[in-house]
Amino acid sequence: MSAVLDLLAQSPVLTVFLVVALGTALGSVPFGPLRFGAAGALFVGLAVGAADPRLGEGLGFLSTLGLALFVYCVGLAAGSTFFRDLRRQWPLMVVSIVAIVASAGVAGVAGRVFGFGGEVAAGMFTGALTATPALAAATEAAGNNTPAVGYSLGYPVGVTVAILIVAATVRRAWDSRRDPASASGAGLYATTVEVERQTWLAEIPGFDEQEVRMSYLARGGRTRVVAPDDELRPGDQVVVVGPADAVALAVEHLGREVELHLADDRRSVDYRRVVVSNRRIAGRTVGDLDMPGRYGGVITRVRRGDADLLAKDDLVLELGDRVLPVVPRDRLKEVRKLLGDSERRVSEVDALTMGIGMAVGLLAGLVSIPLPGGVVFSLGSAAGPLLVGMILGGLERTGPVVWGMPHAANLTIRQLGLVLFLAAVGLSSGQDFAARAFSLEGLAVGASAAAVVAVGALVLYAGANRLGISAQRTSGAFAGLLGQPVILADANSRVMDDRIDAGYAATFALGIVVKILLVQILVVT
Repeated sequence: MSAVLDLLAQSPVLTVFLVVALGTALGSVPFGPLRFGAAGALFVGLAVGAADPRLGEGLGFLSTLGLALFVYCVGLAAGSTFFRDLRRQWPLMVVSIVAIVASAGVAGVAGRVFGFGGEVAAGMFTGALTATPALAAATEAAGNNTPAVGYSLGYPVGVTVAILIVAATVRRAWDSRRDPASASGAGLYATTVEVERQTWLAEIPGFDEQEVRMSYLARGGRTRVVAPDDELRPGDQVVVVGPADAVALAVEHLGREVELHLADDRRSVDYRRVVVSNRRIAGRTVGDLDMPGRYGGVITRVRRGDADLLAKDDLVLELGDRVLPVVPRDRLKEVRKLLGDSERRVSEVDALTMGIGMAVGLLAGLVSIPLPGGVVFSLGSAAGPLLVGMILGGLERTGPVVWGMPHAANLTIRQLGLVLFLAAVGLSSGQDFAARAFSLEGLAVGASAAAVVAVGALVLYAGANRLGISAQRTSGAFAGLLGQPVILADANSRVMDDRIDAGYAATFALGIVVKILLVQILVVT
């Protein structure tokens, strides 16, 4: 056994990837309704790191790199949604602050009741809410490393309890009056309708609001693409595309569904999934392409990742999107050339824009802001890249520079960054965790950490429910409140809903600031 430990100590890269492999295997094992997913790397890292202190040495760079990659990619993906929904998000941000304050109150009370003191309580609070920047502030305020003990005990407990909470809540459906359903979660339905009443397109329910799109029009034995100013006549047949409920309302207005689907006849009008690989198109909206005016066609759907999105005029196209243009057959080649349609090009990551974005994010994280009491606040390598990623994701492009990256590449990079971060944290914390985890003090701190997370979740979910905010956005906000990427990854693995990432982005940086301020109080209690 000592020979194996010597080998692992001599090769940190081997150790990290061994932990990643074993952690991934553990994460895929179901424990009742629970799967640890990427968090398996954390737990395996704790076990391996406990075996030899050398295995956790010198991993700070890897931990920082993994975390920065993860949060930057999350910021890019969530940026446009966050800024668009900011008016909707602010009540959730207020509730998140209340939840963090409630969790800090539980930590302070637990420190007094169980007698492990304010310094350990502050560390336990930062560990349960996985706030490494707040731990640094607590350590500086305490003048010693005692808060790190509470952090190492609270961290795995906080992750485990949070995963259980998200597993039980993220699929819930409750009154979400302030939070319309995610476009990525709504399936699309296409049907052919025979028109039984004369009507302008603007009179069709959902057409002007772009809740439905129309493509094929068959009239008098000739098939063409619907024009925006068309008046439909009895006997016409049209294809209606959209969410099932919206399509049903349009069909009720127009006439009746027919079995023969116009899209099966591709002699004069054709369609094909086309990949957006042209960087001049990425960051533009569907309306910017002027498909009806330039090509006599229409885009009805956009496939992004596993989600089919209705191609509304204000939908911003991203590299790697698969759009569905319906155009006259002889114009399809021109449309494909316009969009790019190259799988190879969208599999490449633009190292220039990613390097600039990451560098600016890490520089932002280094900026220090003095706070009352002699404490210095900085965003760090987590919040800095996240905020910069959100800003660049919201901008989409600056002139010819496209800041986004293909959806598949984004997911791949963030997953790699996440498992590297968790493996490094587990290996580094293994010794402290093993030394105290099974003592009476360790059990008291662990139980307190579970209470800290549970109370924060209770306040957040109850407040969000009362405000009419969806369980999906609230689960993302809960992951952001904890500052925990693995909880975000777990929520995204259970439900396909872009409100999860938006909720995370709304509370992550805010949570760091609030927790840094609160640990100053906890240390001296």
